[in-house]
Amino acid sequence: MRKLILTILCFVVVLSTQAQVPIKVIQSDTILKRLTTALPSDTVAVPVIEQPLLFGQSLLYKLRLDSIKQTVPLDYNEYVQSYIDIYTKRKSMYGDMLGLSSYYFPIFEKALKSYNIPAEIKYLAIVESSLNPHAVSKVGATGLWQFMFGTAKAYGLNMDNFVDERKDPIQASYAAAAYFRDAYEELGDWLLAIAAYNCGKGNVNRAIAKAGSRDFWEIRKFLPKETSNYVPAFIAAVYVMKYAKTHQITVKPNNFAFRTDTVLVRNFVALNDVALAINHKEETLVALNPSYKKKIVNGTDALPKRIVIPKPELQFYEPLFEVLNNDVETDKQIILASTDDVRDLRKKAQPKKLAPVANIFSHKVLPGQSLTAIANKYGVEVQDLKVWNELNVSTIIPGQKLKVYRNIVPSKFTPKAKSSFTNYKVKQGDTLSSIAEKFNGITVSSLKAANGLKSAKITEGMVLKVM
Repeated sequence: MRKLILTILCFVVVLSTQAQVPIKVIQSDTILKRLTTALPSDTVAVPVIEQPLLFGQSLLYKLRLDSIKQTVPLDYNEYVQSYIDIYTKRKSMYGDMLGLSSYYFPIFEKALKSYNIPAEIKYLAIVESSLNPHAVSKVGATGLWQFMFGTAKAYGLNMDNFVDERKDPIQASYAAAAYFRDAYEELGDWLLAIAAYNCGKGNVNRAIAKAGSRDFWEIRKFLPKETSNYVPAFIAAVYVMKYAKTHQITVKPNNFAFRTDTVLVRNFVALNDVALAINHKEETLVALNPSYKKKIVNGTDALPKRIVIPKPELQFYEPLFEVLNNDVETDKQIILASTDDVRDLRKKAQPKKLAPVANIFSHKVLPGQSLTAIANKYGVEVQDLKVWNELNVSTIIPGQKLKVYRNIVPSKFTPKAKSSFTNYKVKQGDTLSSIAEKFNGITVSSLKAANGLKSAKITEGMVLKVM
């Protein structure tokens, strides 16, 4: 029996030895050669297993950021690296944004240049909206530059039943540039100005006071959590857009692969009519003009509106001219808009109409009323009511008071109001930004203009005019 067992064991050992494959030793110079040899161009990139960041890799990222830095500091640290790791995995999304950037970035650059703002601020729109003009945050911030309603109003953007200029790439970009001018003049640092764009200049000033420093990375822990990650996300977005090819991110074609023209419209025109006149799809006109809610351009002689169109071929100029110079007919209005919109169309189309002025008042909720009913009553949007009153849900209760912003047209017999102002005495810790926030519709720029200030510096005891 023992002999049988020993025989079987010997047989198994022989078989296993024959089955083994000889191990080929790879020399160190062969490994180096393989690492430095480029893969064939038709090879599909395979996601790499994440490894802890080595010192050499950290240095490489820092050198890359230093090489693309212009005016805005592009610091490198573990916070920035964490967002680079996140963004480089989103290859499809960044491929889309690379394609869209060829259309949107020239618009951003022109607006930023007009206010002497560094061109690299354009990358902030990637963090804000992923270059989607229809983006709306959970708190109501809207558009490519994610303006809240009040800030948008303060910087000259118009929101009504027909238009939301926060979604207008051109208008919103100029408003964003104006905000950055004010923020930088007050804070004196681009990273702080970027932080202020997210959480407000007041929060940044309070963080500066607590930290005793004007360095973003020093005050970061005193800022709201979202803002503390906002600047690292911006720096990472700049990096990924610049080094997309290095991370196998390919540009995707966009829907704006044509030359465009801009025209001013002085009457009510349907975007579909314009599209038909120049032999394009309505979807193209809507994509180029995302701010028009009803797909109707509500231009007047007093307030002409701009639309962007694909550059028409010569034979389409005549039909385009006819569309742009003919008022919308009543029957067509009924097809294109709701009954309430038609009434607005008729009112706004009347000649020599007095310009509307913003008015804010309180509405007391009645039993059985809904946000939709209140919005219809005042000719505003439900989303506007939610933003104005910081409502996270649509539920309201009888007796609740809601703020309503409304454009009221003054009577032509109303005497011209004299310009008035309020005196404000500067207190300890005040800044132009904190003072502006105390008054509706007041900005740092308007305070400086009213008081002849060349900079944002103020001292305790100064008396400022607030127009």
